[in-house]
Amino acid sequence: MIESSPESSVTATRLQRWAQSLYDWLEQLPAALRRTLIIGTTAFCSVLALLIVMTPFELYAQCIFAAGCFAAALVLRKIPGRLSILILIGLSLTASLRYMYWRLTSTLDFDDWVDKTFGYGLILAEIYALVVLVFGYLQTAWPLRRQPVLLTAQPSEWPVVDVFIPSYNEALDIVKLTIFAAQAMDWPKDKLRVHVLDDGRREDFREFCDQINVNYITRDNNFHAKAGNLNEALKITSGEFVAFFDADHVPTRSFLQVSIGWFLKDPKLAMLQTPHFFFSPDPFEKNLDTFRSVPNEGELFYGLVQDGNDLWNATFFCGSCAVIRRAPLMEVGGVAVETVTEDAHTALKLNRAGYNTAYLAIPQAAGLATESLSSHISQRIRWARGMAQIFRTDNPLLGKGLNLGQRLCYLNAMLHFFYGLPRLVFLTAPLAFLFFDAQIFHASGVMIAAYAVPHLFHASLTNSTIQGRFRHSFWNEVYETVLAWYIMPPVLMALVKPGFGGFNVTDKGGTIEDKFFDWKLAKPYIVLLVLNLCGLIYGLLRLAFGDEGFIVTLLINLAWTLYNLIIISAAVAVASETRQVRVGPRVAAQLPALLTRADGSVIEGVTQDFSQKGMGLRLPPGVSVPHGERVQISLFGNQHVSVFPAVIMFSRGDVLGARFEPLTLRQQSELVRLTFARADTWAATWGSGQVDTPLAALREVSSIGLRGIYELFKATTMEVRSVMRRRRGAPPTLENALDKS
Repeated sequence: MIESSPESSVTATRLQRWAQSLYDWLEQLPAALRRTLIIGTTAFCSVLALLIVMTPFELYAQCIFAAGCFAAALVLRKIPGRLSILILIGLSLTASLRYMYWRLTSTLDFDDWVDKTFGYGLILAEIYALVVLVFGYLQTAWPLRRQPVLLTAQPSEWPVVDVFIPSYNEALDIVKLTIFAAQAMDWPKDKLRVHVLDDGRREDFREFCDQINVNYITRDNNFHAKAGNLNEALKITSGEFVAFFDADHVPTRSFLQVSIGWFLKDPKLAMLQTPHFFFSPDPFEKNLDTFRSVPNEGELFYGLVQDGNDLWNATFFCGSCAVIRRAPLMEVGGVAVETVTEDAHTALKLNRAGYNTAYLAIPQAAGLATESLSSHISQRIRWARGMAQIFRTDNPLLGKGLNLGQRLCYLNAMLHFFYGLPRLVFLTAPLAFLFFDAQIFHASGVMIAAYAVPHLFHASLTNSTIQGRFRHSFWNEVYETVLAWYIMPPVLMALVKPGFGGFNVTDKGGTIEDKFFDWKLAKPYIVLLVLNLCGLIYGLLRLAFGDEGFIVTLLINLAWTLYNLIIISAAVAVASETRQVRVGPRVAAQLPALLTRADGSVIEGVTQDFSQKGMGLRLPPGVSVPHGERVQISLFGNQHVSVFPAVIMFSRGDVLGARFEPLTLRQQSELVRLTFARADTWAATWGSGQVDTPLAALREVSSIGLRGIYELFKATTMEVRSVMRRRRGAPPTLENALDKS
């Protein structure tokens, strides 16, 4: 990382003071004058930007202009505050729009069908990427950062809340956590009604709900999957509000107290969403060993995009960890059943009906992420297909009830899932020149660099500045590369035939006994990897023996191909599934605990992690407990002590691993209340990872890419050996010979 000089720090401080002084001066102006000044300044800047975008520059003038803008962006990046972000966005849009204007007016003079096929394919992908970039800036430029509203009325006046926990095929051990945590929420017990909606119609669920006094609801069909399950429960419940939790999402005790206040303040508020936070790693984090060090795929959406949507009154309902006011929900016909993303479609209907939606960026529940890459891809396919269905059947640009900001926020969410084809275009575009001499840019290499490099660098720098806590640079390309091939067909099919495809339930809580390489899922990545590797080798040969007039163009395409190889090889690394032997992952947490030994002596300790089945503890230095000893672990909450019997499973110095002995239902409930349902358990790690720096992120992705190449080589070697062993072991019979032929 490059250290900033004292002179640049002084300049940044001066600019920060100037920006703050300007902001304070604007705040002191009368509202009408301030609004007029802002509108006038915006109009002037827009006209100026249009002139800058459309003014043609010669090569050296373009380079000087680009260098000056990027130098300004590097200085602005160091200045905290929303004004700096807005200027960075302005500079980025100027560079990107200049590039696109130049592309459309100066580089599309194609000569033959090969150039036209590859050239127009690339320009359409670039237009898509630019539209998504612009809409993304719109969504994230000014997050609302809503804070909770305290409940001032007496608890006896708080509203009745129904808690819906839909389930279909999840194991009871997983759903128990959510049920116990829902019961433990800090809300008057006579106003809290917990319902388990079992579409699997399982007897053990019914018996468990009877034992702990939770309402058990089932139906005689599975029409409309989860949406139908929720709608059936709405018919037979009556609470003023409904809180929704997926079967594996464990709410904190503070969930309702944090959420309900906004409904009492805003009578038009129909839905409030909180983040989906996961206490287990998803396949990217598990297979790449990046859990809690690199923000996961969904963290950008819940950490920033939803907060930005909230500014435009366009928060999406995400199916879980949310509260909806019953009356508006029933007014729009209940949970939407027309598409497989019933949650986002329901929010769209509520907004169309004139109701408000809100987002509170404080994790108030946590759940299990998908364990395997195949489950992860299956889940994303459903999301992508559902968004395409909404785009086709209830397009936010059409119809009544939405303001412009809402339309654009919903539109961007749907356009996002169309990235499959553009991503594949970007991953193969340089091969068109390297293999076929296709002139997809009718311009010199230096002119391409002069316009394209500022566009790419500004977009990367600006997004890194805006998203740094919730998305690291270059990881978006890795996520999209892994999914692109698989989401493209269902998205395109949904546009042609919206009713095609049904709802699939994402498996949670499974195990992966042995490490393996998922050849089936990795095939598209391997094909792309081989194509780009061949393109790189062929391009280097052309560079060594080819025409000197194409050197710059060759270098640009080789650099592009090398970047694609880094991204694709990182995608290959994700396909190497690591072992997961624990059904219930352990959650890191430092809580005070007492350890009572068999002889009655008591040791003060601190927990290291916990799960439903056991707990890790650290004792004072020099204190140890032998393996196999039975102990009592005491945890504390609200001046109450709960005791759990356990046996020591491993002892390494002052670090112990204990497994709980069979617990009563009351003890299980107390354990959840004191661990998973703590209000501070999840918020402590929310957005607290290392802030992004593009160069560090590129090194990180490159390192993972090298590991992907190694894992592919190792898996290939093992596969070849396995085939050779099978061949040596098979008797040379006529049947075998026929099979081989």
